[in-house]
Amino acid sequence: MAVLVAYDGSESAQQAVEYAFNTHADDEIVLLRVIEAAEGYTGASVNYIQDALKNKQDEVSDTLREEIAELAGNEDVEFRTETAIGRPDNEVVAFAEDESNGIDHIVVGSHGRSGVSRVLLGSIAEKIVRRAPVPVTVVR
Repeated sequence: MAVLVAYDGSESAQQAVEYAFNTHADDEIVLLRVIEAAEGYTGASVNYIQDALKNKQDEVSDTLREEIAELAGNEDVEFRTETAIGRPDNEVVAFAEDESNGIDHIVVGSHGRSGVSRVLLGSIAEKIVRRAPVPVTVVR
């Protein structure tokens, strides 16, 4: 089984990674970090923006593996990392829909909330839950 973990560096996402490592240690774990493309670059050339995003993607790829290895600690868990550029909910769902990735399950973090709003999911997590082609676990 292949498990996709959406990772943005937040505490909630770190909890999702830890959950996946503890619950799916024997499965293939894929961590996806989505870089949100800034909107409204009307003054900049398209090539400049594409180059800047590619550089950012390379930079994020380099640090992502280190961050996740640190989260894994002494646990002997195998994982691979991927990066994408776009809206997080769209990219997570698209990655899971792409049959070549073989994703069977998605794990996402929920925003830490208190009081009545605690029952509501974060907007990105909610969109993923509603649109995902596979089961989704939301970790609080």
